[in-house]
Amino acid sequence: MQLFINEQCCRFQTEIRLFELRERQKPDADLLIVNGFPVSTDQQLKDGDRVVLIRRGEQPSVDELEALMMARHTPGVHEKIKNSCVGIAGAGGLGSNIAIALTRIGVGKLIVADFDLVEPSNLNRQQYFIDQIGLPKVQALTENLRRINPGVEIVAIQEKITPENLFKYFSAVNVMVEAFDAADQKAMLISNFLRSSPQTPLVAASGMAGYQPANSIKTRKAAQNLYLCGDGITAAQPGRGLMAPRVGIAAHHQANAVLRLLLGEEPE
Repeated sequence: MQLFINEQCCRFQTEIRLFELRERQKPDADLLIVNGFPVSTDQQLKDGDRVVLIRRGEQPSVDELEALMMARHTPGVHEKIKNSCVGIAGAGGLGSNIAIALTRIGVGKLIVADFDLVEPSNLNRQQYFIDQIGLPKVQALTENLRRINPGVEIVAIQEKITPENLFKYFSAVNVMVEAFDAADQKAMLISNFLRSSPQTPLVAASGMAGYQPANSIKTRKAAQNLYLCGDGITAAQPGRGLMAPRVGIAAHHQANAVLRLLLGEEPE
């Protein structure tokens, strides 16, 4: 029979049970994953099963980490994600959260652009740390992403995105993400990207300020290849600032829309 153990193909002359396999391959493994699901009881393995053997606390290599992610994503899903490229314009509350979510699922390449520096006020909702204050956001974000998953290729662009350089940096992406704060920047990116790359999906956001109900944030198709995440109403203004919970919810709506598009599904 043939099994995939930590994504390596292995052949056995006879049938084998899970605990016996562990004793043979990695006796100190204390987390067992079979076909994408953690299991704690012994079972007969079947031809073609995918088994991951993990010892808790052990730092995996880049290849081992990818194998573990493949196992958790279920066979066939990770390959599509790994071979994709996503562009993110903006590395603030939306962009930093989106980038982390996409890095955790193992997107092959991220192109992230932002000209700003990390400021103390950013820490209320953006994925940075106090010792990163003063650093360019794309530099700080790259450091954080590489700590999460060094197998993801990060292209960091410390530059303001304009109609003149938008296509230069993002012409080859599979999905584009708008993650700006200002309404005029959002409008600029959406109109110019849809005109220059009409066949590439664009995931944007509008309306995630304050502490209104979480379930008011939704994903909808606004036009051909344009998807909007948010409630479409609650912009930041005096007395209603941007806060981590709703910004994070909108950002993860965007990240999930990107994931669905990469897998050939329609965001909803």
